[in-house]
Amino acid sequence: MTSTPWMVLIGPAAAGKSTLGRLLAEATGRRFVDVDEIGEPYYAEVGWTMDRLRERAAVVGRVAAEREWEPARAHAVRRAVEAHPHAIVALGAGHSHYTDSGLFADVRQALAAIPRVVLVLPCARPERSVEVLRRRSMSAKGTDWISGDGHDFLDEWVRDPGNALLATETVYTDGRNPTESADRLLAVRVEPMLKDASGGAPGGLLR
Repeated sequence: MTSTPWMVLIGPAAAGKSTLGRLLAEATGRRFVDVDEIGEPYYAEVGWTMDRLRERAAVVGRVAAEREWEPARAHAVRRAVEAHPHAIVALGAGHSHYTDSGLFADVRQALAAIPRVVLVLPCARPERSVEVLRRRSMSAKGTDWISGDGHDFLDEWVRDPGNALLATETVYTDGRNPTESADRLLAVRVEPMLKDASGGAPGGLLR
C-alpha cells in the first residue's frame, strides 16, 4: 500500500493552516511540510518560478497570472503528496483552488487516498470568514488580498465549492486559540473520516 501524508490542511490564506500544522506535528512527532515554503523546486520542474509569476502578473494582471500558474500549483500538490509520507502537509490557498476542471480533478485524485484532508475556516458563514481573514492578513502581512483590478481573492477562496469536495472534514477556528483547534483535530478518530471508494468525503464538521 502506498504511503500518504497523515493529514493535509487546506483553506484560504490566513486561516491558520501553518500554525495548526506545526502544533499537530509537535503533538504527534510527525514532520510538518508547508508547500508554500518548499514548493519552488516543484514549480521549477514544470517551468515556473515565483519570479515568473510576478513578471506575468505585471504583464497580464494578477488574476490572469494566477490562472496561468495553476498547472504548476497542481504539480506541486502531486509532488508534495508523493514526497512526504506520514507527514502533516499544509497547502497554500491557491493549491486547493483551480478554475481548470481538469487540474482540479488531478488534485482531487492526488488527495483521494489521504485519510484526513482538513478544511480550515474561521466559521461557517462566508462573509464572516472573509472579514476575519482580511483582518488577519492585514495585521500579519499588510495585504487585503484584493488585486489592483478589484478581484477579491479571499472571497473567492472562502466561497470556492471545490474545498468541500477535497476535504474530509472542516474545522472552524473562530473563538478558539490554535491549541484548542489542534486538540479538537487530535481528538477525532481517523476511521470515520475515511473517504468512500469514489473519492467522496463525508464532510464531518468540528465546530
